[in-house]
Amino acid sequence: MRSNLTPKLVTRRKIGAAFGAALALSLGGCLGYDGEIQHGYVVDQQTLAQVKSGTSAESVLQIMGTPSTTSTVGGDAWYYISQKTEAKLRFMSPQIVDQRVVAIYFKNKKVERVANYGIEDGKVVDMVSRTTPTGGAESTFIKNMFKNLLKFS
Repeated sequence: MRSNLTPKLVTRRKIGAAFGAALALSLGGCLGYDGEIQHGYVVDQQTLAQVKSGTSAESVLQIMGTPSTTSTVGGDAWYYISQKTEAKLRFMSPQIVDQRVVAIYFKNKKVERVANYGIEDGKVVDMVSRTTPTGGAESTFIKNMFKNLLKFS
């Protein structure tokens, strides 16, 4: 039995099949992507309920674990920071959906009070800015070069 397919038609079908396979593979990367990512300390309300006024700092460390950061000025406080971001599609920029800061304030190495701040309580904290501020950013390299050349003239 002889096929009525011309070489051009066979080539087109191969190209079409290759394109279809490439499309399926590229869309396969989106499967299972829910778009929500949790960053930082995940606050468990049952664990947090164990930390009461008067609890020692050692006990808090055993119950909650290592804090995300601690205060350096104005008293002792430990902060457990978490942030939830969501992106509709994998390649889109994520948007902050929820942010929590659990602050545990100490006085004489004992818990004085516990505060649970959310995104509605204030400004969004940029956990990872991926930018480094530089001093003198308003002055450009070329501007400095011309200033230095004029000094030597």
